[in-house]
Amino acid sequence: MALVIYISCLLDAELFLGSLAFSDCFGRKLGPKLSWKRHGSPKSQDKYSSLFDNRNEDITDIPDSMDALIEEARHKQYDMPTLLRRMKSMVENNEEKVRAAKLQEALYKHYASSGVPKGLHCLALKLTGEYSSNARARQDLPSPDLAPRLTDPALHHLVVATDNVLAAAVVVSSTIRNAAEPEKIVFHVITDKKTHAAMHAWFALNPQAPAIVEVKGVHQFEWLTRDNVPVLEAMESSQDIKYYYHGDHAAGTNISQYSPTILAAYLQARSPKYISIMNHLRIYLPDLFPELEKVVFLDDDVVVQKDLGALFDLDLHGKVNGAVETCRGDDTWVMSKTFKNYFNFSHPIIASTFDPDKCAWAYGMNVFDLRAWRKADITRVYHYWQKQNLQLNLTLWRLGTLPPALIAFDGNVHPIPEKWHMLGLGYNMKTSLEAVENAAVVHYNGQAKPWLDIAFPQLRRFWSKYVNYSNEFIRQCNILERA
Repeated sequence: MALVIYISCLLDAELFLGSLAFSDCFGRKLGPKLSWKRHGSPKSQDKYSSLFDNRNEDITDIPDSMDALIEEARHKQYDMPTLLRRMKSMVENNEEKVRAAKLQEALYKHYASSGVPKGLHCLALKLTGEYSSNARARQDLPSPDLAPRLTDPALHHLVVATDNVLAAAVVVSSTIRNAAEPEKIVFHVITDKKTHAAMHAWFALNPQAPAIVEVKGVHQFEWLTRDNVPVLEAMESSQDIKYYYHGDHAAGTNISQYSPTILAAYLQARSPKYISIMNHLRIYLPDLFPELEKVVFLDDDVVVQKDLGALFDLDLHGKVNGAVETCRGDDTWVMSKTFKNYFNFSHPIIASTFDPDKCAWAYGMNVFDLRAWRKADITRVYHYWQKQNLQLNLTLWRLGTLPPALIAFDGNVHPIPEKWHMLGLGYNMKTSLEAVENAAVVHYNGQAKPWLDIAFPQLRRFWSKYVNYSNEFIRQCNILERA
């Protein structure tokens, strides 16, 4: 009851006379519950007016509820200024508790999103065992008679780089299922050495005909050695970088200085995946596929819901990268990113080189013209800026792999319609379901990946529909469909 009176009087004060109206209203409506020490003099009115300026007053033993506060006020015979100060402190204390809980939630979500679920770990182990014992799981992908199609420029070549077997399965199956001409699809799946056997076994045992799937491990690209990528080698070997990405994030971060949303983004940027060569593979696409002319690169946390064939006929007007820009759109939270969201413009190098209001674009679904790329100097520029940031102790940017790409592709991006790539399903719980249903590609960028327990249930279903829950390995690993 007291809380209702408090809110009612607070609204009256907001609409009419401020703190005086609040105190009069509160005392009047509370009535006989308290024996008020009334102060009607101008001097007391000045005290009331100054109540809300006492922002840093240290008041201990703050009551937990309005009823407790009223009981305390009755017992100690508070005058109105004292009561209001106590009330204000109680509200501020509760707000701080809520904020602390949200910060803790962001931290726990970070840890949850960084781990590998038991079911996915089980799936990789069982498939690796199957690769060793079952010749069918080791069969060539694709079969030798279809190998020439791997370099046929007339076909639709798509690339996904991941060490997550289930995620790769969803990307591939959703693309093929929604393709108008699945026989034209050639998927190039790249994975790391430890996951290669499991990934190969999955696609060997689950053929995607009439489409073609190739599985290659990073170790199978002879030129892709640490000697040839010195910047990435430096990232993996630097002790400072290792501590930044692998250290105790809670101990190394003063979480109280961030809002929950900013903290979540900050922690995500410190994911160890950002120093893995797997996360940088896309910058080597022209070298990985020297005979291809155009590819669509998909992240492993996307679902394809429409035919992507039109992207291969898209005229990029001489540009290298066809991408959805993220500085405009109906979702003002997700689609409001400019360079100032990614770079440290207090650093003179950044401030003197880039425009903070320049529109950013998204990784996750990109059309790359490899012919134009080979004529440009994009990979060298990428390496140069990565090296600069390392030498300056990560003071140019801290948000993962997109910032150096924004620089490297600057001037070589062709904007494509927003409908092709919808973002935010991994962090925006209020994503429009209608918009999701109409998007060609939906992207679970953020911490709430659809294969994790922390995924948003109403958004997970767009991903789950492409998981074959009847598959024997998925059943053996207890990977269950969730509501």
